[in-house]
Amino acid sequence: MLALRQAEKEEEKRAREKIRQKLEEDKAERRRRLGLPPEEPGAAKQPAPPVEEKKSSLPIKPATKAERMRDCLRSLKQNHKDDDAKVKRAFQTLLTYVGNVAMNPNEEKFRKIRLTNATFHDRVGNLKGGIEFLELCGFEKIEGDEFLMLARDKVDVVVLNIAGSELNSAINNPFFGIL
Repeated sequence: MLALRQAEKEEEKRAREKIRQKLEEDKAERRRRLGLPPEEPGAAKQPAPPVEEKKSSLPIKPATKAERMRDCLRSLKQNHKDDDAKVKRAFQTLLTYVGNVAMNPNEEKFRKIRLTNATFHDRVGNLKGGIEFLELCGFEKIEGDEFLMLARDKVDVVVLNIAGSELNSAINNPFFGIL
């Protein structure tokens, strides 16, 4: 029984080490995809010093563009929670706009949106948060606020891919915007 118990402990130890190794590989892959430098082996071993939390009465603003996009989509969904079909159609329309620019950054027709266009206004323009999301993607209002334009030199495919990822999450995650 003692030998069997010892063998089980060894097997559990190997399994934990295998999982730990897989987690490290996943972490390294995420860092590589995000364009971060590889983590140094010694840096992971040192525990971070404890940080004292300060209570603030000011609202905390999202730090990254992805978080700001997510907040924009979340507020769009919460502001129009009574009409899920309209919100989903807005998300899909935004995904189409972002995807078209990402796939064809040199085509002006994909980088310029007329704000008075009836279809755009019905699907995105009249929803609080729709235009703000496109502005986070790099679009700017031009010609007396008649158009949203993404200048060719300001097209950032990484930002557009992040936007697409956030939109996919918003469309496919049934709990998006609830929590």
